[in-house]
Parts: sequence; C-alpha cells; structure tokens
Amino acid sequence: MKLLVVRYLFIISSCYIFNFSYGRNLNPNFRVKAVNLGGWLVTEGWIKPSLFDAIPNNDFLDGTGLQFKSVTEGKYLCAELGGGNIIVANRTAASGWETFKIWRINSTIFNFRVFNKEFVGVDGSGNVVAVENKPGFSETFEIVRNSDDPSRVRIKSTNGFFLQVKTEELVTADHSGGNGGWGDDDPSVFIMKTSGRLEGEFQITNGYGPIMASQVMREHWRTFIVEEDFSFIKSNGLNAVRIPVGWWIASDPTPPKPYVGGSLNALDNAFLWARTYELKVIIDLHAAPGSQNPWEHSANRDGTIEWGKTDDIIQQTVEVIDFLTARYAKNPSLYAVELINEPLAPEVTLDMVKKYYQAGYNAVRKHSSTAYVVMSNRLSSDPTELLTFASGLKGSVIDVHYYNFFSRIFDNSIFDNMSVQQNLEFVNTNRSAELNTVTQSNGLLTFVGEWVAEWEVRDATKEDYQKFAQAQLEVFGRATFGWAYWTLKNVNNHWSEIDEGSSNVMIEYGAPWSKNGDFPQHD
Repeated sequence: MKLLVVRYLFIISSCYIFNFSYGRNLNPNFRVKAVNLGGWLVTEGWIKPSLFDAIPNNDFLDGTGLQFKSVTEGKYLCAELGGGNIIVANRTAASGWETFKIWRINSTIFNFRVFNKEFVGVDGSGNVVAVENKPGFSETFEIVRNSDDPSRVRIKSTNGFFLQVKTEELVTADHSGGNGGWGDDDPSVFIMKTSGRLEGEFQITNGYGPIMASQVMREHWRTFIVEEDFSFIKSNGLNAVRIPVGWWIASDPTPPKPYVGGSLNALDNAFLWARTYELKVIIDLHAAPGSQNPWEHSANRDGTIEWGKTDDIIQQTVEVIDFLTARYAKNPSLYAVELINEPLAPEVTLDMVKKYYQAGYNAVRKHSSTAYVVMSNRLSSDPTELLTFASGLKGSVIDVHYYNFFSRIFDNSIFDNMSVQQNLEFVNTNRSAELNTVTQSNGLLTFVGEWVAEWEVRDATKEDYQKFAQAQLEVFGRATFGWAYWTLKNVNNHWSEIDEGSSNVMIEYGAPWSKNGDFPQHD
C-alpha cells in the first residue's frame, strides 16, 4: 500500500495564539499547541498498515486469537475452566475460553495461551492440557494449513503427532495425519477462525525476525517523520510535538528481543529538528515494560497487562524515564516528560500508579528542575483521583484524552447514534465539564494530550467536521497546559483543508479507519 503523506494541524484564530517563549521556565503566557508523532517510534498498524504486508503468514501475528472447530464433533476446542485444566471439544459457540492467543516462534510454529494465561501443552499421557504458566518444548505446536482451504488446519505437536478429537471430553496428540486428507471424517482436522488481532511494535519486530525487522524499522524511522515535517509544523502555527516512545529505546542499540535498535537515533534527530525550528518536545512513554493496557500501542504481545505487577517492573520503567531525562535535560527543546500513556484501570491499580508517578517524578527532577512531568489519568477511572497527589509535585501536569468514538472499548456505545448537533453539544457541555473537573486553581496544570476531529457520524459534510474541530479547539484551548492532536500522519487520504481566512483548520474529513467498518484500538 502506497504511503500517502497526510498532515493535519490547526492554525487557530488570534484568541488562541500565545507568545512563544523559548526555554522551559514556567510561563503563564505559553500553552502547548502540539501534534502527536504517532506511529513513528511506537508502531500502530492502522497508521501505516503496509509495514506489516511482507511478514510471512501475517495473519498469524502475536496476540491473534484463534478458534478451532472439530470437523468430526462440530464443536470448538475449549480450555476447560479457562485454563489450568484439560482441553475439551464440547462448545457449540466460541468466546473467551474457546480462543487461543498466539505466541509466534516463526511463521508456522507457535505457543497458544488460554484465557487464564496458561499455555496449551501435551502431558505425559498424550492428553492436551493447559496447565503451564511458561511455554516450553511440550507447549510448542505447528499449524499445518490446507493449501486449497487455509481455514482447514491440523495442529502438530512436538511429539511428532497431530491433535485429534476422540470425544468431546478427550483431545489427544496421537494422530499420525493419515494420508493427509482434509475431509470431515478426519478427527485431526479443524476449521480455524480468527478473533482479535494486534498490529504493534511487538508484532512487527517478532513477525519479521531480527534481520528483516531491523531493515524495515530503520527505513520506517528514517522516512516516516523527517525534518521537513518539523518545518511544516512550525510554519503552520504549532509550537510543540508529543513523541510516543517505547521502553526498549533506553536499551538502544541492542534492546531485548524482538525489538531492534535504531529508534534512539531517530529521537535524537527529532530533538535536533525541534531546536532548529524552536519547537518544544514532550517525550511520552507510550509503551511501558509489560504493557500498561491491552492494546497494540503499548507494544502488547497478546492483550495481557503485566505492567506494575511487581516492584521490579516499576523500577525498570523508572530507569527508562531516568535515561531519557538525563539524555535530553540540557536540550532547550525538552519541555515535558510523560511518565506513561493510558494505564488501564482496574488492572493497573491507583496505588501502583501513584508509587510509579512519585518515583518517575523524582527521576525527572534528578536531572531537570524545569521540565514538566506529565501524569496520564488511568482509563476507566475517576478523573480526579490524581489531583490531590499531583498538586504537591511542582511542575506536574494531568493528561486527559477525549475521543467521541472510542466508548465501545468500554462497552459503552453512547456516541454510535449521535447526530452532528448532539456531538457538538457533548463537546460544549460534557467535555467542558470534564475538563473543568480536573482543572484546579492550585497550579496543577491540565493537558488534553490526545484528541481528534473524528466521530461516529456518517455522511457528515466538510462544514460539519469543521464545526466539530472548532468546538473542540475552543473547549480544549482552556486546558491550562495545552493540547496535542492525534496524529500527524497516516496512510489514509480522507483529510481535507478548510480555509476560513485568519482561522484555518486542516482537519480530518471522512472516517479513515471506519471506511470498511473496522474499529481501531484506542491510542
């Protein structure tokens, strides 16, 4: 797929223009008007899907959910009780217990993780079970596909035999494969369906393998964001960039597998360009060790949240913040460090977050007394829960993200049937009230770190999109730290420039990720 270079930004009217003050001293006359450089140093497939095109068997990426229906029993394989038990084949419909998440070893060899996080394996009697918390030799399988119908598969165990369904309650790994036929009378044949997919940094690097991944990612980092983009941002009235990074950047040039080196050099270039064009930089730790939410933008392998479960993983994250702040503290473009992006409640607890935010704040202050420290609210939590905690930390900022079309992630479809006018009213009333709730008079600053001029409205006109963008600009312009639009580029060409004299707005026009009915993960 050819990359269509798409840029969208906001040149807002004089009532929103603030004097630019170079340097990082607290300045009430300066507010961030930024754009996120999403999809650059932390990959998200919807931003540039072509990055994944050349991965062998790219429908078998890490975290893809697979469901297997026995052709002889007409039932789905299931991890009994969600895991810690035998594998059966007695379910007429497939849901969580019947979905097996891939851990990819290569294009045909995999581990399968079940609902309760155990791995499918073969015990000493040849029975198929899901009891191990870590995959080993017996938890490794090959998927063999029918060349005429790739949805028909066999699953080969490391003992040399194929899985077969003997009865609804007995699944074993002792079938020879016979003559290799694929008929409905063969108990080793399954109809495979996919359920859920991730396309992030883990999927792309592990999918290509170390040699190809290094080539693909270095070319992407070199070409996706370039110096011309910083000139473009500056010349069109913005004053900052928020740059998402992954935790592995602190180990560059030899990060842990499957990640590959080179992103740190790209970030160094960004700081050089920011200094040249007098733009501020907000470093945003978008992907933390173990992943702080279940989505691809946290570099999650299979949707499992492990961040914050132990003191060691919190300390590892603090060390990333320490590394980044130390590296750029003396660069006048460093304006803020965001400690983590979008931790998800309740899996990530408030105690975890506070403990980490205090330690991360201290790490930033060890190297800089002037860089702001941005603390993201937990998703699905009380938006005021950090206010008392953060108000005692000088130069701290609360980050909130507002989208009028991501509510489905939390089983809430309030935006699905809203009209243009209802969306505008929601911004002017609800979003305004939400922002007021977290905006305090005690010096604690608020930042709308992600928002977008996109919604669930279908067949909206260019004028409708303009009104929606302007309504958000007016409300989010009241955030005391500022705002950052998501995001500078993606492959879709559904963006249009709208000229209104002194108040030009270059906004989204059309729904690039809903064009085919698909729904992206939250950024």
